[in-house]
Amino acid sequence: MSSPAAPVQPPAPRAVRFGVLGCADIARKISRAMLMLPPGAATIAAVGSRSDDKARRFISEIGFPAARVHGSYESLLEDPDVEAVYLPLPTSLHVPWATAVAARGKHLLLEKPTALCTAELDAILSACDASGVQFMDTTMWIHNPRTAKMREIVSDKDAFGDVRVINSMCSFRASEEFLKNDIRVKPDLDALGVLGDVGWYCILSILWAVDYELPETVIAHRHPVKNQAGVLLACGATLYWADGKTANFNCSFLANLAFDVTVYGTNGTLHVTDLVIPYEESSAEFSVASKSSFVKPTIGWDPLPEKHVVTTDLPQEALMIQEFTRLVQNVRAGGRPEGKWPAITRKTQVVLDAVKASIDKGSEPLEVAS
Repeated sequence: MSSPAAPVQPPAPRAVRFGVLGCADIARKISRAMLMLPPGAATIAAVGSRSDDKARRFISEIGFPAARVHGSYESLLEDPDVEAVYLPLPTSLHVPWATAVAARGKHLLLEKPTALCTAELDAILSACDASGVQFMDTTMWIHNPRTAKMREIVSDKDAFGDVRVINSMCSFRASEEFLKNDIRVKPDLDALGVLGDVGWYCILSILWAVDYELPETVIAHRHPVKNQAGVLLACGATLYWADGKTANFNCSFLANLAFDVTVYGTNGTLHVTDLVIPYEESSAEFSVASKSSFVKPTIGWDPLPEKHVVTTDLPQEALMIQEFTRLVQNVRAGGRPEGKWPAITRKTQVVLDAVKASIDKGSEPLEVAS
């Protein structure tokens, strides 16, 4: 008797072919992340810039020598071999170019902050919905395996209880050159300033901690720091929920590097000091204290906080690209775009809008739109 035939293996999914719209410095980090993925996952098929020379120089630096050069953004969008676009342009340019990406049926990986306001983001998301393309923003820490482990702990009702308070601080000490010339301090390019930059991470970390339940009210902290053009350099806010939960955040271009988040529950406390960019690519840690009490007669703590270390074979930006390519390949195979990521982006933008409005109104309490 002949032996049974070996099962036929389905062909491996074809690599997702990215176009990079603009040669921003952050695009180099995304390019490096793609090179870390297994062969056949993702490739940069083309780079679009406002000049051929700039696109050509960028391609020579990023490790994708076969990528095609496009001397205009329009030309890249017309490239039939590009099926997904990474868009790192200044926030003020997101609506026209992100909607153009979607209108041409190309999936969209969009730098944060995704828009100047929720109405602009809704225009982008509506264009993606109409074309049936996948949307994701580029918040990287949410894809780190540490984040999944932290979610597991915060969701443990016995060990952690109910979340009651969250504190978040994201900052870096910007150079004088940055404060004069970076796009993040220019009102015509990134008018949200620090609030849209590292403030985005503060707001998302708070929403993550409460499983994306929107607060009822926000009140911006008084006396935000602005530059001469009126762009925010340092600010903060307090968020309130109807059940008594509260959260505070501060974000700054004027304070030492910090990516701290502390979540306080009725039974536990979680603290992470390097949320946005871990100290090391291959591992990330956080600490948890559970059911803490004093050692009598008030001479110590018991139990002591426990440190958790989560290792990873790929850095968080590569895991983000890996997840995005998986979703694109699913749509390519006939599936629907994943709605989780645009929903998280929109909630972050909604809270950011409320904070900005409170700042503009002299720290007046603002209700958060549903």
